[in-house]
Amino acid sequence: MKKHKKKAGAAKKKKSNKVTALASPGQPTKYKHTYNRQALVLAEKGFTDKDVAEIFSVTEQTINNWKKKFPQFFESLKKGKDIADQKVVQSLYQRALGYSHPDTHISNHQGHITKTNIIKHYAPDTTACIFWLKNRDKENWRDVQERKHGITDALADLIREVSSSGSGIPIDEG
Repeated sequence: MKKHKKKAGAAKKKKSNKVTALASPGQPTKYKHTYNRQALVLAEKGFTDKDVAEIFSVTEQTINNWKKKFPQFFESLKKGKDIADQKVVQSLYQRALGYSHPDTHISNHQGHITKTNIIKHYAPDTTACIFWLKNRDKENWRDVQERKHGITDALADLIREVSSSGSGIPIDEG
């Protein structure tokens, strides 16, 4: 029985040596510097961090860790998202004001196909205007505006006068 105890003690010692021998916990990173460019392109096309994680076969938490550990990766994602956001801003702006663009009209009359170059015009979009204004000029365009309600001195004097004339309207002066 003593031999068995020694083996168990020796096994414990070996196990603890293995644990302390590891330089860092967890698996080695799957991050590659080529991911910087890929992340930029994906973010520019509107992919979310979750989407990028799926493409790189990692978790979203891993993407967040990479953003902290690899500043170039973080900057690539940020730059791509900024570019995508600017495209949306520009599109909303055009939609709010109305815009025109070249197009080709294709028609078929008795089997004869014709292509005609045209300019398509889009009228301003009221919903886009409202959205733009609510976000750019919140003080003037938000749905709920603050209003201060109170009794002015002139109104208070008028109420006192009416109540003192015996009309029976009670007034709380407190």
